[in-house]
Amino acid sequence: MNQGRRVNPVSSVSSVNPAKEHSEGKTIPGWITFLLAASCGLIVANLYYAQTLIGQIAQATQLSSGAAGLIVTLTQVGYVLGLLFVVPLSDIIENRRLTVVSLAVVVVSLVAATLAPNAAIFLGASLFIGLGSVAAQILVPYASFLAAEEQRGRVVGNVMSGLLLGIMFARPLASFVSGLWGWHAIYAISAVVIALLTFLLSRVLPQRQPVPTMNYGGLIRSLGTLLKSTPVLRRRAIYQASLFGAFSLFWTTVSLHLADTYHLSQQGIALFALAGVAGAIASPIAGRLADRGWTRPLTGLAFVLAAVAFLLAYLFQDDSRVTLGLLVAAAIMLDMGVSGNLVLGQRAIYSLGNEARGRLNGLFMAIFFVGGAVGSSLGGWAYAYGGWSLTSLIGLALPILAFLYYLTEKKQA
Repeated sequence: MNQGRRVNPVSSVSSVNPAKEHSEGKTIPGWITFLLAASCGLIVANLYYAQTLIGQIAQATQLSSGAAGLIVTLTQVGYVLGLLFVVPLSDIIENRRLTVVSLAVVVVSLVAATLAPNAAIFLGASLFIGLGSVAAQILVPYASFLAAEEQRGRVVGNVMSGLLLGIMFARPLASFVSGLWGWHAIYAISAVVIALLTFLLSRVLPQRQPVPTMNYGGLIRSLGTLLKSTPVLRRRAIYQASLFGAFSLFWTTVSLHLADTYHLSQQGIALFALAGVAGAIASPIAGRLADRGWTRPLTGLAFVLAAVAFLLAYLFQDDSRVTLGLLVAAAIMLDMGVSGNLVLGQRAIYSLGNEARGRLNGLFMAIFFVGGAVGSSLGGWAYAYGGWSLTSLIGLALPILAFLYYLTEKKQA
């Protein structure tokens, strides 16, 4: 396993010479880390804008209530397809160019969504918004590639903080913007922002030209081999799929619970969602501590935080301000567990070497996004048939099962 190959990130926009990929002990500039973090947040937010706007979009595009879920589902389907079939290209195609092309797809799709006259065009645009938004998952391993081994956890943690902030801010931001100018506005604004971001990245990012060892067909076929032969990838993906399933279950149903139990308005629910942003603080902390060898105990702590969050949500369900405050605390704890464990998982798989990093990241993200889709489906079913009690019990079970699996991990793993 080659863990020592790196590029000098201080070089400007010139191509990376594969012969000089070995580390020269350079530190990645802070402005590049910040740019990559902000980029990931702005890109991935496009996956979540529709979650609080489903009712308005369905009505405007004449989608039935039963089909309204496709608005979010197709975006996620596009994202998973991109993770499996686009992200692996970062192992054979120059990364900056691949990122720019992917973002161009996002811009065109956002414009189409803004102007969509009917459901078919909007749903098609949603699929391609998800497909192009995998640019974020090209930039995260790109950041890891630029970082020296001793700072890799910190850099990945900082970049993932930006990505997670994008996820967490997307829902309340979409609600606020929609309240002011209608649901079209958030897509129009995002199209302008992503277009400007695409231009900026094309001008300032260093190039990274990988050395292809196979063609695209072989690259895709190798995904199964990688998954089978990389136990660290399988284990970390299962860990994160469990936690992201719990995360998706919570955020899919908590708005319903807040409206039914606490009678919060859409603006009140948006403010509640903002509270979860505090959980993103766990990402850089987890990255720094992982650099010091704390990955294993922090993984266990992530499961404990998620389990305690759902335990609080289950035990305290009256409509008092105290229980609402406890629910806010539960949201923050859950988000801390999920965001912290995500950084731990990505650092672990990025340490396996540069050559397959794009494919490893694509597999890792695809598996845990499938976990998120399952969690969302379970949450909707559980809330409809068993209310918040059943929902929170299922949420509690997911990190507990993951923790039991975690106990089988060998210390050296």
